Amino acid sequence: MLPAELEEWMLSEGEPKYRAKQLFPRLHRGESPSEISNLGKRLQEKLAAAFTYHLPAVEQKLVSALDGTVKYLFALEDGNCVETVVMRYEHGNTVCISSQVGCRMGCKFCASTIGGRVRDLTPGELLGQVIAAQKDLGERISNIVMMGIGEPLDNYDNVLRFLHLVTCEEGLNIGARHISLSTCGLVDRILRLSEEELAITLSVSLHAPDDETRSAIMPINNRWGVDALLDACRVYFERTGRRISFEYTLIAGRNDSEANAERLAKVLNRHLRTREQTMPIHVNLIPVNEVDETGFQRSGRAAVAAFARVLESRGIRATVRRKLGSDINASCGQLRRTHLAKKEN
Repeated sequence: MLPAELEEWMLSEGEPKYRAKQLFPRLHRGESPSEISNLGKRLQEKLAAAFTYHLPAVEQKLVSALDGTVKYLFALEDGNCVETVVMRYEHGNTVCISSQVGCRMGCKFCASTIGGRVRDLTPGELLGQVIAAQKDLGERISNIVMMGIGEPLDNYDNVLRFLHLVTCEEGLNIGARHISLSTCGLVDRILRLSEEELAITLSVSLHAPDDETRSAIMPINNRWGVDALLDACRVYFERTGRRISFEYTLIAGRNDSEANAERLAKVLNRHLRTREQTMPIHVNLIPVNEVDETGFQRSGRAAVAAFARVLESRGIRATVRRKLGSDINASCGQLRRTHLAKKEN
């Protein structure tokens, strides 16, 4: 519940509004109502009768000896599990959260989509990952990336409420500019999001420069092709003024040639750099995470460097994502898959 909603509930129960101000920030620090003694027993009983409060439980926790990355397998109230990763940077701690149990987008290179989508996460479960990780670590989390299991825009309404909750000054107070949301390209939801007046960063998983290549690895492209997706990105930038980051997973022999880089630069410049509006373009190159079920292999260092050089030569900023937590298999979906396999056996 948002603070104003909690105030309304208090008034409807004959309680003073200030009780909401006592309760809201402590809930967001990971305290259940039964632990907040200054609420009084009567109010605690009312809250217990009206609401549930469940933080995700730590089913498994892995800590990288290389860079301190922490990967959680969180158990939800119904027994389903999701992955959450905390990455440590000089500018603060970043948490990568999941938005669904499983995923139905079907991207061929992704372990998260194997087995499909089980269900959406609620706003409380989205928020709970941040609270539970922060509480377990005893350290403040200052940045959020929604790049874990699931497609955030496929769970639109719950994700939107989560964004309003997590940015509340009375709660975790994580600024919208410190939040990045990743999508595989749901064009209608991108256009809807552009009207929400949120200062978040949109990250678009592109992964190919043309429809033939992209459709072969990303089924969503059969509904919205590259042209339609980039047109929506242009509209998003025009409406929000917020730069979009493009994710590009490099798969050896599939989409990592210099010719692919040339085509990518051409299509990005054509759609996003017009006479009316010039959008800053940033491409984040990601050597694919090798998953047994896909058979895809990572591009070599030389191929990655050559791809980046071509983009830079065409005026497009390109960076190569640093792989964190490599010793704990910190890429999305793999810890959950291992856990499910053990349960099945």
